[in-house]
Amino acid sequence: MKDRYQDTKKASYLGIIGNIFLFIIKIIIGIISNSQAMLADAINSGSDILNSLLTFIGNRISSKKADDDHNLGHGKAEYLYSLIISIIMIILSLKVLSNAFTSIIKNTTYNYSIWIIIVCIVTIITKLLLFIYTNKIAKKHNNLLVKANALDHRNDCFITLSTLLSAILSAYNIKYIDGIVAILIGLWILYTAIHIYINSYDILMDKTCPEEIKDKVLTIINKHKEIAKINHFIATPVGYQYQVSFSIFVDGNLSTFASHEIANNLEKEIDKEVEEIYLTVIHVNPIEK
Repeated sequence: MKDRYQDTKKASYLGIIGNIFLFIIKIIIGIISNSQAMLADAINSGSDILNSLLTFIGNRISSKKADDDHNLGHGKAEYLYSLIISIIMIILSLKVLSNAFTSIIKNTTYNYSIWIIIVCIVTIITKLLLFIYTNKIAKKHNNLLVKANALDHRNDCFITLSTLLSAILSAYNIKYIDGIVAILIGLWILYTAIHIYINSYDILMDKTCPEEIKDKVLTIINKHKEIAKINHFIATPVGYQYQVSFSIFVDGNLSTFASHEIANNLEKEIDKEVEEIYLTVIHVNPIEK
């Protein structure tokens, strides 16, 4: 848990620093050149600053241990903040789309500058490095907050690549591409935001665990021949992990101690072998053998 918190905090810091740098140079060049694609890219970087800040706050809250008021810990804060990030991204994407359509309708002129090319190249390199690092952390700890940031860094590479293409074509007096690229950027941000929103919403609404996690638990249970059958399998998200509960049926002739010892040992085994499981609760029922 401590490594997860520290790695996520480091990824947040790097994201904040990198995006502040990119936002400043993009907004300056975007205003000077009047490029809608570059301004859209700058708005995207501005949202990334906020995303990284929310990732830091969400990570800090979700890493707190369980207490009397929050018996299962604070893990869902991770998904609550991911949901907030997605909503902010949706609003920004609509703003980008609005500005882009207005630019095309009004036929806004765009001043080519070699600095746009330079800013695009610097952005792509910076974002690619941030994506590689952040994606590694997201996979290591199965962290949706960090995954959302990693996807955002990856998307930014493609977004800025589009801005770069627009800048190159403008050098050949093909101006309308700038507005089209801004629209594509807005649509990409919107798509990513909706994807993050759905994932976060599912966890906050207590969607059950994926089938592969359930299969891991059932495989462990099926190794125990003294368990005749199971039913009422329920999985509830607890942050990035799950609490599972189910009933097992054992020989009714066993003593109360012996039957519950089977359940206790099974709980320990599942908690130890399946890292996605936060807590296992087993109810024991007798069956005639």
